[in-house]
Amino acid sequence: MSALDIDVIVEAAQWDACANAETIVRDAIVQAAGALDKPPHGALVVLLTDDAAIQRLNATWRGLDKPTNVLSFPGADTPGDGLRHLGDVAIAYETTAREAHAEDKPIAHHVAHLSVHGFLHLMGYDHESDSEAETMEQLERVILARMGVPDPYATHKIGA
Repeated sequence: MSALDIDVIVEAAQWDACANAETIVRDAIVQAAGALDKPPHGALVVLLTDDAAIQRLNATWRGLDKPTNVLSFPGADTPGDGLRHLGDVAIAYETTAREAHAEDKPIAHHVAHLSVHGFLHLMGYDHESDSEAETMEQLERVILARMGVPDPYATHKIGA
């Protein structure tokens, strides 16, 4: 068994329009995990969903009744003998596709970026302060560059 068990669930049919979405997500997270000083061991779930579902999650867990591109839900840090659940990430197709189109970038690059971004949140990274944001964004740049994805922050900031 590998050190990282990534389960990708495609819940929304719109994701069929993004060729290899599951592979893109897995590859991005593996790259992100490998870039950390201490690569994590555990399992995580990535839900490829739609705007309606992510809006419900955003309203329930963040009090924001609107869709967003990516949400992360870190797992509880509980002791146990089994594989530690690192958390869950949800990515909304319509918002992701709309942002990629608006930024004139391939949707695959944006999916990779959102996967890395969501995973880093599970690992404790955040962007609440300028200092935290710069640390997280720089790590994202390094990871994505290794994947051949251009700097996602060259022209925009990712949603909160």
